[in-house]
Amino acid sequence: MIGYIKGNLLSGENGTVLLETNGVGYEIICSASVYVKLLENGGGEVYTYTSVRDDGIFLYGFSDLKEKNLFLKLISVSGVGPKMGITVLSNMNLAKITAAIATSDVKTLSSIKGLGKKTAERIILELREKMDEERLAEETSETTIIADCVNDDALTALMGLGFTKAECVKALKEAASSGCVSVEESIAYALRHIR
Repeated sequence: MIGYIKGNLLSGENGTVLLETNGVGYEIICSASVYVKLLENGGGEVYTYTSVRDDGIFLYGFSDLKEKNLFLKLISVSGVGPKMGITVLSNMNLAKITAAIATSDVKTLSSIKGLGKKTAERIILELREKMDEERLAEETSETTIIADCVNDDALTALMGLGFTKAECVKALKEAASSGCVSVEESIAYALRHIR
C-alpha cells in the first residue's frame, strides 16, 4: 500500500493530480485542500490511501494525517465509499465535519452535494461515539500535562487575583520549567511574567 508521496506536479484537473517522483507518475484523487496546495506549489507531499477494486487501483490524497484519518473513519461507514469520503472532505473543513458528527447535526452534513439525509444520519450514528472517545482522550491528556506542571494551590490563588485560567496555566508552566518548586515561588514567578 502506498501511504505517502512527495513529488513534482505534472498535471492537475478536476481534483485529480499527476505527481511525479523518481520517474514514476502517480495519479491521485485529492481532497480540495491538498489539490489547491499542490497546484499553487507545483508539487509537494500527499498522504495517500490505496483503494483496490474490481475496476482498478485508485489513490486518494490528503494534506495531513488528520484529514486521512477522518477519511478512513468516513469510509468505514456502510454506504460511504472513497469518492463520497473525498467529496465530504472537499466541501467542509475537518473542524466543521467533526463538530457536525459530534453534535448530531444532520442538516449541516446533508448540505454536502451527493450526501443524502439517510447517509448523514448513518455517519453520525456510527462515528459520533468514536469522535467523543477521541475528544475525551485529548482532553484527558491535556489535563494530565497541565497537572504535571501546575500546582493547584498556585492556580487557585492566581485566578483569585482576577487572571484567566489560560494566563495562569501558561505562567505556572513557565515557572515550573524555570525551576520553581514551592507554591510561593511559582506565584511570585507567575506574577512577574503573567501577561
